[in-house]
Amino acid sequence: MSSVAPKLSVLDTSPIVQGSTPRQALLNTVDLARLAEDLGYHRYWVPEHHGMRGVASSAPAVLISHLANATRRLRVGAGGVLLPNHAPLVVAEQFGTLSALHPDRIDLGIGRAPGGSKAASAALSPQRTKDFGAQLDELRDYLNPREDAEVKAIPILGGNVPELWLLGRSPESAALAAERGIKYAFAHHLSPEAPIKGDLVSVSVIAAEDDERAEWLAGSTRLKVLSRIRGNRIQLPSPEEAADFPYTADDRAEIAKRSDAVLTGSTETLTAKLQTILDRTGAAEIMVTTPLYHHADRRRSYELLASLAGGLMACSNRSASSRA
Repeated sequence: MSSVAPKLSVLDTSPIVQGSTPRQALLNTVDLARLAEDLGYHRYWVPEHHGMRGVASSAPAVLISHLANATRRLRVGAGGVLLPNHAPLVVAEQFGTLSALHPDRIDLGIGRAPGGSKAASAALSPQRTKDFGAQLDELRDYLNPREDAEVKAIPILGGNVPELWLLGRSPESAALAAERGIKYAFAHHLSPEAPIKGDLVSVSVIAAEDDERAEWLAGSTRLKVLSRIRGNRIQLPSPEEAADFPYTADDRAEIAKRSDAVLTGSTETLTAKLQTILDRTGAAEIMVTTPLYHHADRRRSYELLASLAGGLMACSNRSASSRA
């Protein structure tokens, strides 16, 4: 089985950190997408979240359109559109339009999670009463319409079809992707212990010049996760605030238990950690999400990760049937 270097991509939630604004978070996303393109990253995905005061990415189709205009070669897409929130026809029309305007650059990642609270989900759509598999099949029919179809997503016609992905973190989602013949993106950053294979694996990564600084920077996201567990949802705090927080012994134990959810370190350390994940998942592509407070630190992490990509190896001839 031959091996090649994996593709390196980005998942960006447009985080609204403490003391910042949604506008600044979105401007940071545009800046990071341009940087990612300059550094040679393959694709740049933005998610769909609702009612979360720490996340500015709520309307992926709108944001993707702006990112595609702000870049030239980078693939841009949704990671992902939460299909139960939408009529499949509308999704097909939106992403058909994007594909017509930006040929061979648009990705459509589909997920089934609510993306917010029950109240937010109820405000969005009653579509959640439908079976997800049936919704997915309906969307695929719009993306590849029969000649005699009564209703068609007109912007799709003529070959304006986005690259379709299914996102997930469970064996059931992986099995659904294999059954439908759809590329599968495994959310390792949400389920780091799950033994699931995928074409792409998303990983939470913080890179710095040395291991100590990387772990210090990770204090922000570790405190945010701890606060959520304790019932207090906060925006991403600064690493300085995280370092000064009065952790109890139980707090530190809770953080240690979840430490694998975020990979930290120098390029040398991260090369070994990422290679382990590639070997375990069989993925040909790593998509990194980088939860850092300071914009300059996120830029630097992207730069360091780009420099280590050539030292990684991924299987190049895995087939869809090998997904677990």
